[in-house]
Amino acid sequence: MSLNHAILGFLKDKPLTGYELKSVFDMTVRHFWPADQSRIYRALSSLADEGWTEVEVVEQDTRPDRKVYHITDAGRAELHRWLTTPLPGKGQHHAELVQVFFAGQLNDGEILDMLRRMAAMAEAEYNVLSSHPALSGDCPIENTSRSLFFKMLTLHYGIYISNASATWLKETIARIENSEHEKGGKL
Repeated sequence: MSLNHAILGFLKDKPLTGYELKSVFDMTVRHFWPADQSRIYRALSSLADEGWTEVEVVEQDTRPDRKVYHITDAGRAELHRWLTTPLPGKGQHHAELVQVFFAGQLNDGEILDMLRRMAAMAEAEYNVLSSHPALSGDCPIENTSRSLFFKMLTLHYGIYISNASATWLKETIARIENSEHEKGGKL
């Protein structure tokens, strides 16, 4: 996914500053598309260069001027083009699964420590997502009931995947504790 297109999607909801965009990312899509502040500002510059956004400078007396980004008609057209274009298939990268893949090189204690850390992280992510403020109706961006439905689907995905990961890790830990790995590669 393109960070630029994610930003266009948020700006279609309402004009935002770079700082506000970072907050919206963190409150909504962080579980599947994290973005740091510097990448957001680089993307905003690129979007303006493309003519997909316009910048409104809002003067402030006691603080630096605010730059509020608005999506243009060309930006709306680009967002629509992107939303209706099939994306190329991409393999997923999961560094922790590479560790599991090569874990046979470790002793059982090291393997179990690694898996328990991973399980704790998956459970923590599940707990964060399943207590997300949007689940109680507090969504940080303007929504129609239709758009909110689709935004909530991505939160449900994050909850589902983090729970599935935690479950798989707990089962894997139990299998190693039961010495199934000593029986060879059969599942």
